[in-house]
Amino acid sequence: MSKRKRYTPEYKREAVELVRRSGTSCRQIALELGISPTLLTRWVREAEAGASKAFSGTGTPRDEEVARLRRDLARVTKE
Repeated sequence: MSKRKRYTPEYKREAVELVRRSGTSCRQIALELGISPTLLTRWVREAEAGASKAFSGTGTPRDEEVARLRRDLARVTKE
């Protein structure tokens, strides 16, 4: 099973800026960058919705909680 690829906030901001500066479509930019057009479109929407808060974390609070619980479970199992 493959892991989901994570992108840095800087990479996301640069990709969104590229979409804004260029006259080409989000889909074309995404294909050139090698990412999903849907993903890039979502990044653009997130950046527009909350420009100062966009891409501040690595996931949703729920995702972070699940990751923490998995780490705790792995630690307890190991003990």
